[in-house]
This record gives sequence, structure tokens and C-alpha cells, in this order.
Amino acid sequence: MAAPRHQEATSASGGFTLILGAGAIGRLWAASLPPQRVRFIPRDTVPAARCCEYRLQAADGNQYPASIPYCETAQPLPRADCLLVTTKAADALPALERHITRLPRDIPVVLFQNGMGSQQRIAARWPERPILAAVTTEGANNPSAHLTIHAGRGQTSIGSLTPNAEHCLPTVVRHLQNSRLRVFPEPEIHQRLWQKLIVNAGINPFTALLNCVNGDILAHPFYLQHIDPLCQELHQLMAREGLNSPSADALRETIETVARATALNTSSMRADVLKNRPTEIDYINGYVASRGEALNLELATNRMLAERVRALTHC
Repeated sequence: MAAPRHQEATSASGGFTLILGAGAIGRLWAASLPPQRVRFIPRDTVPAARCCEYRLQAADGNQYPASIPYCETAQPLPRADCLLVTTKAADALPALERHITRLPRDIPVVLFQNGMGSQQRIAARWPERPILAAVTTEGANNPSAHLTIHAGRGQTSIGSLTPNAEHCLPTVVRHLQNSRLRVFPEPEIHQRLWQKLIVNAGINPFTALLNCVNGDILAHPFYLQHIDPLCQELHQLMAREGLNSPSADALRETIETVARATALNTSSMRADVLKNRPTEIDYINGYVASRGEALNLELATNRMLAERVRALTHC
């Protein structure tokens, strides 16, 4: 990745981007989009500082300063080309409810949440708005309050969740391609969401329960005991949902390919457990188990993993 755009001239900066959620992914996008054309929307009240100040460590190891202004809560939001929602899954709907009335009804809202469930609830809550979902394999983390690390290059696929989003998908993709991140339209976004869910369901809970980096799960007896039943359940559920469902063996191969490729990474779920924060388990294995219950499927392995991860934190 070359120097982020905040190091460059602003003459071809394009339109405005609003970002709701100043975590690692939100900060990665804010530092990668054209300078002076990004604003963070504060989740609750405006922080004491007028800007979110941090350094982005790019994938090549170089660091660059970022200074992203916060929107003033007492003033109208600036006219924007799109809003990126980069909060945790459980926070996305309540965060949007606090700010949605300040947004024109035609501004595309792009959801970056892990797992499944929160995107569907948001699309159902505002079906008249252009709501889109993003599936990203970009890796980012915040080891400290003032440092964001772009831990691994990936790509972001974006697709429509509501009818009004279909016509604006090409414009949103072109706008986000002004970053130095790889962005593509995805007509089958539901299938892509499920593909990401499969990987998260097969890696994240094991790393949280075993307290290890991604690659270390692969030889652990607990993982080896439960991965095949887990993949059988995922295959069964996808088939019942009417999706293209790879075999259980193919699902395991996908999970383990990603685990090996990100062997030294700490999953977001493990990071949440280590900091005693709520995890997104209810939107990953918990979502799988609840969908199984709705469809009269007993998905015991996913339910067990969800229950064990919930027991790790006291939030």
C-alpha cells in the first residue's frame, strides 16, 4: 500500500464520506480515503478533542499521521456521498437510530459488521433507504489508542440489501475506490456474507476459547474434535436457507486455508475476550444456532460454542 491519501494533494479528492464507528476498520478507511473529505460521527457525545488523531501503520510497515475531524452534534451533518457504519454488530442499529434522522434519505448507508443478523435488522428497519452491506478481508487492529495497524491487505465487496440501494451501488463502489483499498461490486452479497460467516464461525470461537492466534487452533484437540461437526451443521443450514452450499469438507478446507493465511493474527473475538468486552458471538455461531432453531434444525456444535464464548466475559 502506498502512502495514504492524507499525504497527498486534495485536488481530486471527490465527495465526502461519513464514518460511524472509530474502531480499527473505521480508522483504516478514514486514513485511506481522500484527505479533508472524511468525518467521524461520534457515537454518543463529541469527544473533548475536535479530531481523532492517530497514526496508521500501513501494510508495508511505514507509519503515517491521520487527523480526522468529528462532526458537531449540534450542527447538520455535511452532505456526503455515503455513510460507512463500522461499529460492532450489536452497536450498529442503536448507533444508526441516534443519527439516521440527520441524514438525507437518499444517502447510501454501507454496513461493515461481522457475522449476520444486524444487517438484516437494519435493512428491515429502514427498507426505503439505500442500505448496502460490505464484506471485507482487510485486516486492521488498534494496539493502542493512537495507533492503527493495517495488518493484512484484502479486498472489500459491496452489495445491495434494499431495493433503493441497487441503483447507487456503482457510484458507492467508485467513491470508495478513491481509497487505496480494493473495492468491488457484489451482486450476490448474501452469499458473500455467508462465506464470511463460515470463516468467522470456524475460527473466532476457537481462538477465543483456546486463547491463541488463528493458526494455533489447527492442531488443538478441541478444534479437531469439533470442526467436522461444525462444518456439517453449516452445510446443512446453508442448504436449508437455499444457498449454494459447499460440502462440509470444502467448508473445512476454506476455514483452514484462512487460518493458515492469518496464522499469527488475533481474531477480534479473542481480542474482545482478553479485554472483557462483549463479543460478536451472537452474530456468528449464535446466529447459526438461532437460524437452525427457526428452521427446526438442531445445530448443537454451534450452540455449544456460542454458550461457551458467552461465559468467557461478564459484560
